Amino acid sequence: MDSCIFFANLIKDAKMTLSRFPRLLLIALIAIACVVLHGSSVQAQARGGTTQTDKVQSVNTGANPYRVIRDWARIEGRPWGGSNGVAIDRDGKTVWATDRCSPGTAPGCLGTSANPVHHFDESGKEIRSFGGGMFVWPHGIHVDRDGNIWVTDARAPEADDLQKFPSEKDKGSVVVKFSPEGKVLMTLGKRGVRGNPPEALTDPADVVTDPANGDVYVAESHTNVTDPNLVGRVSVFDKNGKFLRTIGKTGTGPGEFRTPHALEFDSQGRLIVADRHNHRIQVLTKDGKFVREYDDFGRTSGLAIDKNDFIYTADSESTERVHPGWMRGIRTGNLKDGKVDVFIPPHKTDAPDGAMGEGIAIDAAGNIYTAEATLRGVTKYVKQ
Repeated sequence: MDSCIFFANLIKDAKMTLSRFPRLLLIALIAIACVVLHGSSVQAQARGGTTQTDKVQSVNTGANPYRVIRDWARIEGRPWGGSNGVAIDRDGKTVWATDRCSPGTAPGCLGTSANPVHHFDESGKEIRSFGGGMFVWPHGIHVDRDGNIWVTDARAPEADDLQKFPSEKDKGSVVVKFSPEGKVLMTLGKRGVRGNPPEALTDPADVVTDPANGDVYVAESHTNVTDPNLVGRVSVFDKNGKFLRTIGKTGTGPGEFRTPHALEFDSQGRLIVADRHNHRIQVLTKDGKFVREYDDFGRTSGLAIDKNDFIYTADSESTERVHPGWMRGIRTGNLKDGKVDVFIPPHKTDAPDGAMGEGIAIDAAGNIYTAEATLRGVTKYVKQ
């Protein structure tokens, strides 16, 4: 219910500026809006988990050898929108991130020419940005072996969006490959259309490329999990964009997904999937054969793996309603055994659950970066 923090500040300002009757009217309207927003938020974050993950003891403690730097990255000329994706450049030091151009969930980047793809130097100063006017809801970001930048657009315009922005119908639900300078090199999917590959994609949440051969793996979808036609799969293309196969389907069984929210490869070439709504990490072969699952990392939104196969996860959604007993936070461990060795608690906010970033990345020096969807911006965690 983080949106209500904003409304509480409005009430505080209203006490200073309005007479009693208009003030009471404003408070009543705000209360109604808060209930409506909370209801829509609950629908989007329905109770998750599986029979197996519901039995797992919560992991809310652990070592924390990191110093936190909030608002580490600075965008030139405007405030941050909600941010979902962060990645480390091929140089191992500089940082890429996406933002949604505006503070809330909607309208995202619709109706604006703001650049949502950003590159920052080691101090957090913006080097360049691009992608303005191309996206609805920029989400996952990935840097491939050649230094190119891949960005997913996890929404397409809805009917009410198009009433406000009628010229924006040909945007959304695609994956875009950029050069480091921002030149478009490839687009997967059909802009503004949800569907099945090879013609289209459905609200892609993340993308990763196979470091061995350049094949492209796309996680679908970011659709509301209460949708009866929910899509849960990973679609695979070759390096030239030719569709190869689909991995998995919607469900709770081994190799099935509900909101595959993040993808990475480990040192053995296995595909690691943050199966967020099922509250687990799945380990698969490149062809989609189930290897194992890990259940100690919570409701994982963001996923990163270092060269030693240590896994870094960001849980941005756990609450008593959607994942009882679990806290939001960063959990790290080793893929060999899936045991958590570090727990970084969420930021303290007016919301009782705090806030934690969605996307997560690890640089060559061992520092962690998170993309903040609620508080907005990029947080750096310095290894001490």
